[in-house]
Amino acid sequence: MITIFLTHTPDMLANYYGTRALAALRELGDVRLNDIGTVLDAEALAKAAAGCEIIVSDRQTPGPASFFPLAPDLVAFLRVAVDIRNIDVPAASHEGILVTHATPGFIESVSEMAIGFMIDCGRFITASAETYHAGREPEARMGRQLSGATVGIIGYGAIGEYLAPLCAALGMTVLIADPFKTVTQPGLNQVGFGEVLARSDFVICLVVANEQTENLMNSAAFVQMKKSAYFINLSRGNLVDEAALIAALDDGTIAGAALDVGRAPDQKPSLALATRADVIATPHTAGLTPNAAEHQAFDTVHQVEDIIAGRMPLGAANAAAATRLARLKRG
Repeated sequence: MITIFLTHTPDMLANYYGTRALAALRELGDVRLNDIGTVLDAEALAKAAAGCEIIVSDRQTPGPASFFPLAPDLVAFLRVAVDIRNIDVPAASHEGILVTHATPGFIESVSEMAIGFMIDCGRFITASAETYHAGREPEARMGRQLSGATVGIIGYGAIGEYLAPLCAALGMTVLIADPFKTVTQPGLNQVGFGEVLARSDFVICLVVANEQTENLMNSAAFVQMKKSAYFINLSRGNLVDEAALIAALDDGTIAGAALDVGRAPDQKPSLALATRADVIATPHTAGLTPNAAEHQAFDTVHQVEDIIAGRMPLGAANAAAATRLARLKRG
């Protein structure tokens, strides 16, 4: 029987893995848990996972280049998330270790959060609630309904494809900017990046984060937006020049922002933005629902099943380099 190390701390287990997935994983091998209670660095991870063939890792636990030479028994490093940017895949490949990622089971939940953010921004829900919580009566302000408004979606991946028709069904004009995709669905309008910024009442950022999109939303981008428009980020914090966003809010270049991600630890919104009255912030929880979490946890369960059966699992990032998989072949 193989030995599997699950990096999740107790609170991560409750939120991101769950009892059903853990029980299913235990049917496949001897599962060892992170009993330290904190996110493990390279040396601590190597010590805790010594003798394990498979690591199933939370999104915060890194896989730096220094770790993989310290794990002579490791065959696969599985990530319970889509994002594997803090795993050094070339270093893993050099050691013959497979790296995998999960599929995006949070499409629906993130899309729902996008709609909720738009309603909150347009109808001042958070602002009114905070005023009432402080024992005061809020001003009755004229709001903006979604029907008849224009939403601009930057990045037409899985979430964008799901979200766009929902917005159209609400009566919104939907603009989409993505130079790598062709939008063919009726009722959706593919335009350039600048046109999305200039025409939209709500700009929703769903772009893939990489070196090319670093600080995509900078001062030049914010100045193209309407003064009455709101910026919503549900992708990654490094897509946004935070100093530029703060400046745009300070001088009224845009009306406000809603952020589920940022440059703080664990990709949470930075306090410099989250504490502002013109910003609605949530702690990277757009994808934190039982359905979404269990989807990704079971992705890793199925990956372990495939590895044991001698199949290359879905989500393999370096299949050709994963030479250590041969150690688990039966026969």
